[in-house]
This record gives sequence, structure tokens and C-alpha cells, in this order.
Amino acid sequence: MIAEVVSARKLEITGHDVIKTVHPHPTMSEAIMEAAAAAYGEVIHL
Repeated sequence: MIAEVVSARKLEITGHDVIKTVHPHPTMSEAIMEAAAAAYGEVIHL
């Protein structure tokens, strides 16, 4: 899971870029997308 965050920092992408990236369901990497979405008030799963 940390690899996704490291890649995002290295590529200097925004939180919105993380949200718009495809994340397979159900996976732990989807939690990264959900956290980014929550930061922008765009949570899709409650």
C-alpha cells in the first residue's frame, strides 16, 4: 500500500489525480483512494 503513496509523491500528483485513478475493488489500495476522496469531501463509501 505504501508504494502507491510513494509513487504519488515522486510524481507530484494531486489528491484529485489519486481519486481519478482506477483502484481495483476490493483491495487495500482502494483505501488510499477513499482517504483522498474523504479529504476533498467526495467519499463514495460510508
